[in-house]
Amino acid sequence: MGPAGDRHAERGLPIIIGPDEAPKAAKTTPLDALHQALGARMVTFAGYSMPLQYRPGIVAEHRHCREHAALFDVSHMGQAMLHGAAAAAALEQLVPSDIMGLSPGRQRYTVLLNEAGGILDDVMVANLGQERLLLVVNASRKDADFAHLAANLGESRVEVLEGRALLALQGPSAAAVLGALAPQAGSLPFMGSAALGVAGIPCIVSRSGYTGEDGFEISLPGAQAEDLARRLLAATEVIPAGLGARDTLRLEAGFCLYGNDIDELTTPVEAGLAWTIGKRRRVAWDFPGAAAIRDQLENGPTRRRVGLRPEGRAPARSGIEIVAEDGTRAGTITSGGFSPTLSAPIAMAYVRADLAAETTPVLLLARNRQLPARVSKLPFVPHRYAS
Repeated sequence: MGPAGDRHAERGLPIIIGPDEAPKAAKTTPLDALHQALGARMVTFAGYSMPLQYRPGIVAEHRHCREHAALFDVSHMGQAMLHGAAAAAALEQLVPSDIMGLSPGRQRYTVLLNEAGGILDDVMVANLGQERLLLVVNASRKDADFAHLAANLGESRVEVLEGRALLALQGPSAAAVLGALAPQAGSLPFMGSAALGVAGIPCIVSRSGYTGEDGFEISLPGAQAEDLARRLLAATEVIPAGLGARDTLRLEAGFCLYGNDIDELTTPVEAGLAWTIGKRRRVAWDFPGAAAIRDQLENGPTRRRVGLRPEGRAPARSGIEIVAEDGTRAGTITSGGFSPTLSAPIAMAYVRADLAAETTPVLLLARNRQLPARVSKLPFVPHRYAS
């Protein structure tokens, strides 16, 4: 754990960065100069130099996003275009969702699976029409994902979109702010996607995000990213926000962080993501790991992802062991921190299926003490998406 992570542990904030990497190894996003100009505190995350926070601090950025709007740089994530008439059918051989039924102008969350039903990555897929699917994948997995796609999509072409930026404008004021620069954006439904001009810049805009708030993700040429970011930040409702606030927001929203809450040893059923399995796919069972996943759907998994509400004020960290009241091992926390919205500690964990019911009491083994907690429903804070 690097010193930045240690300091944020003391403040009760989620730790989202790993061991410090050599500065020369870190890549930069097209907004790096803007981050520096805005006084961001930079850290290395998934091989990229990224803003952890700006001068107001993580809690202020978090609350501003919930109350107004915040702009996040998520350009470290991978973007690729799949081309070809058979691209949707080919992608269905790697995921459990109904991709062929995805209409033009619509986007869907899904997961890439291995043969055991484990999650290789969680992915956003948008049908842009004209036999094109836009994929957005996690930064830590993008090289492996793109190689996996290229090796398994047959004649469909995988075009890795190098040099593009990705901005996330999130919060209840996001629609009004973006609508002032692109009037068509306001008419996008939740999980809608379209090619739009935003302040004269060609963009691909989706009404989505990872905060639980209404908002948009904007893919655009990297060379024009700073210009658009400055235009958005010129709105009085918008402030820049870093990885720290992004993590506390997604935790309150009950969203998974790849590598913490989902990985190659975790199935969609265990992770509470069985809704990604399309109705048609549950008839054919023709996706990787289908036999194992079907067995879990029919007979139940041995563990489930749940929310936890620890008692007191001490945050519960990733890796903390959980035991049942009878002293038997119950599970492990995968994400945890202090919720600025609830002013209380929250966490996500995998626990034995017999302990997954809401309000079930458990004990957290932290600092040589047993701290009481209860299983909680997810999300911790209600989602407020556009209707």
